[in-house]
Amino acid sequence: MMNIELDVHTHTVASGHAFSTLQEMARAAAEKGLKLLGITEHAPGIPGTCAPIYFRNLHVVPRHMYGIELMLGAEINVLDSEGNIDMDDKMMSVLDHRIAGIHSLCYRHGTREQNTAGLEKVIRNPWIDIISHPGDGTADLLFKPLVIAAKESHTLLEINNSSLKPIRHKDSAKDNNLEILRLCKAYGVPVILGSDAHISFDIAEYGFLFPLLQATEFPEDLIVNTSVDKFRSYLRR
Repeated sequence: MMNIELDVHTHTVASGHAFSTLQEMARAAAEKGLKLLGITEHAPGIPGTCAPIYFRNLHVVPRHMYGIELMLGAEINVLDSEGNIDMDDKMMSVLDHRIAGIHSLCYRHGTREQNTAGLEKVIRNPWIDIISHPGDGTADLLFKPLVIAAKESHTLLEINNSSLKPIRHKDSAKDNNLEILRLCKAYGVPVILGSDAHISFDIAEYGFLFPLLQATEFPEDLIVNTSVDKFRSYLRR
């Protein structure tokens, strides 16, 4: 088992459909021995999530809590196959980090080629740090262009543990993530493991991902979760 220092894709009760508070999440991350926890509430396109004023007020939250560092960001929604997103530059500028992903509740589909071109545009957006669960099958995508774009723009592609839970019924997620891992290995592109935790117990739980990493013999040095310094140095900002 590799050493894990960070998990930067998690949600609190502020997202509307998660079940732990910010402080409960931070305490659990500290108990698990993490050095860095990222909290990324859903942006406005998801029903029931927090209002924009929540993100504007993130400055009141201490960035160190219970012995760990906090990054407070958002999971921004990709809205369509043209690559439009539901948060503007001014709002993104107040965040510590920015994840963007496709969610069925607020995505307008195009063809496979159109979906790919739209997500590539998001990958190349200078504000975006991470693409959440690109392999979960919500949109039909070509992965090679996305891996190349991620390499060129230093945007991390996430391998998402929650997508692989059987209860999610995302039938293509395993094969898609295996393809992403093989392409990232071939092109030397780092990835980030994401728990997508919606309750404190799931922080840094990557159990569904380890068999995929083993099957592809994915190099540990291309997994940024093993080092906070590695994670920070790879991001553009």
